[in-house]
Amino acid sequence: MSETAGERESHDAQVIPISRAGSAYEPAFDFDLGPEDDRRLAEFFAFLRRRLTGEYEVDEFGFDAELTDKVLLELIRPLYRHWFRVETVGIKNVPGDTGALVVANHSGTVPVDALMLQVALHDDHPDRRALRLLGADLVYQLPLLGHLSRKTGHTLACRADADRLMRKGELVGVFPEGFKGVGKPFSERYKLQRFGRGGFVASAIRAGAPIVPCAIVGAEEIYPKIGDLRFLARALGLPYLPVTPLFPWLGPLGLIPLPSKWLIGFGEPIRTDEYDPSDADDPMLVFNLTDQVREVIQQLLNELRLQRGHAFPPFF
Repeated sequence: MSETAGERESHDAQVIPISRAGSAYEPAFDFDLGPEDDRRLAEFFAFLRRRLTGEYEVDEFGFDAELTDKVLLELIRPLYRHWFRVETVGIKNVPGDTGALVVANHSGTVPVDALMLQVALHDDHPDRRALRLLGADLVYQLPLLGHLSRKTGHTLACRADADRLMRKGELVGVFPEGFKGVGKPFSERYKLQRFGRGGFVASAIRAGAPIVPCAIVGAEEIYPKIGDLRFLARALGLPYLPVTPLFPWLGPLGLIPLPSKWLIGFGEPIRTDEYDPSDADDPMLVFNLTDQVREVIQQLLNELRLQRGHAFPPFF
């Protein structure tokens, strides 16, 4: 006897029971958190509670160590680790628990090198040192940038702040080339500009702190400066407004730094504790020591460039 259409449909359609309590039901995603996830979640909520209740500390300069480590440095670590692939050389030359002055070359059109140096000393130094960078006046005239700079431990590049920090045992960083270095054209890459009058050397002598020469290779290639919109820079109150192979031609895309390979090297410390603090007022001594630091950094730059090879190794 032949089946009707309704009977055939009833046979083909099989009902699969779903048990809410039994093992027959398997969820699409497993949301069980492991011990490590639980720990991180607990740390996050504890951090959030401290920020909301004001139960955190800042020092006399406005440095917020917790916010710097947990948030601000965390945002730029991907650049350090994966985009620029930064490697350090001689980082143990930086003292671990005493005051010191790190003196570095400055370049890159946009001062990204300062941030990468800060990550290097915080993450790769055995004692995870916080770098207290001395910044130009322009940095602290910009409301948001000035506030963030204070939060991350930076302060104004002046004698009083530098002396106090080093006497407290802090690691202070300075870029003596200033805007002349960071804004120089690509044709002058890795050629140090003038170091000014040597105020950083005088501060180190007064504090009896060692001077650690530092060379940064890689920053020169992230925004190759091939021109300068001077008239517009003057109108905006900026020291320069760069033209690069990608900016301003590609608009916002031109602001993405090129992924050059970076090396950050630290030379042997130059001692200053053998001088009397009053020697900081001797202009000839300060000039000679400033020139010595500059020569050491230039030599270290040349060595690291040879060690690195091509700026973009994945492509050449």
